[in-house]
Amino acid sequence: MLVSAAVCPCPPLLVPAVAAGAAPELDAARDACADALGVLAASRPDRLVVVGPAAGTTDLETYPQGAHGSFRGYGVAVDVTLDGKPPGPEHREDRSGAELPSSLAVAAWLLAEVAWTASPIQGLAVREPLDPERCIKTGKDITTGDERVGLLVMGDASACRTLKAPGYLDERAAAFDAEVARALGSADVAALAALDELLATDLKAAGRACWQVLAGAAEGASLGGALLYEDAPYGVGYLVAAWS
Repeated sequence: MLVSAAVCPCPPLLVPAVAAGAAPELDAARDACADALGVLAASRPDRLVVVGPAAGTTDLETYPQGAHGSFRGYGVAVDVTLDGKPPGPEHREDRSGAELPSSLAVAAWLLAEVAWTASPIQGLAVREPLDPERCIKTGKDITTGDERVGLLVMGDASACRTLKAPGYLDERAAAFDAEVARALGSADVAALAALDELLATDLKAAGRACWQVLAGAAEGASLGGALLYEDAPYGVGYLVAAWS
């Protein structure tokens, strides 16, 4: 059963070394993510499942605790592991297994920043074209049984909020993001489950599938939500929420 959830954006710019001189622009988002993870830790889940957009062609790909990731592709020597700890030399030397996609690498960095020790961690990457029904079923499968499960759900809203946004300006983007923010802030499971897959694709909303996994996981749970951050500093909607 789902006992809590944190929803965070997943731009690599959340990692200060990647953002470099622009790092202060996302300080408020980082602080909100830390607060959301604090709510998640306070629920003391038996297992934390980190869900984020996939980078490859596999619809669903799982990653064990300790899976490694890197931001070296962004020009910085920052490595992470999915274990809530800053990587030591042994992690840098052991590069076996599949590397975390960017979304889960950002999650690993966030978990290390708060020194996560509340529970074991698993990773799940979800490919954005995955249809809503399968996303919802995936969420239900994660939380079947009596185990107390926490979710860290990574994903960005639309990438079409301004003329300089990655997806250029789409007049539908602000309304779409506002509805997602409302649903996340009020733990409205039905609204997340009903998100328009085609519209989300048009607006390059990378979090749609992951939010619908959350909707499936939270079905039947009595959780309240709080929206902790909402902004689009680079023309991309970034949202942070906590459910408990």
